[in-house]
Amino acid sequence: MPRTEHQAPISRRYTFPKEEHLCRKKLIEELFSKQGSSFGVYPLRIVWVASPAPTAAPPQVLISVSKRTFKRAVDRNRLKRLIREAYRLNKYRLLEHPTGHQVALLGIIFTGKEKSPLGLVEKRLISALYRLLNTTGEASRLLPPT
Repeated sequence: MPRTEHQAPISRRYTFPKEEHLCRKKLIEELFSKQGSSFGVYPLRIVWVASPAPTAAPPQVLISVSKRTFKRAVDRNRLKRLIREAYRLNKYRLLEHPTGHQVALLGIIFTGKEKSPLGLVEKRLISALYRLLNTTGEASRLLPPT
């Protein structure tokens, strides 16, 4: 049976373990300080801190949904679950890039005003991951060699 584009290699693991969750207050402050860069792919806002050298290790990820926009915890938790699921299924696009990636810390913030289905969230997250790879790749080419 020939492999199609959507079939994953056997060795790929679709997990999002606790070690990849961004929980430390100091690292979260670093992510949202002046050192962090960001861009928006509606309904998501991507914030990241670059690592000094390309790596294949997964970045630590923070997922956030505004309490101001979604008053009910049920709605916030559902959106966070959708974003986590979309990231879990598509993080290989970042990790298996041939030249590696330069993302040490990653924040995914839901900025939409209405609840979105998984399909839309996943589509926008995939485009954000590709944009992140392009952005960090160009930034690394602009840095002087050390």
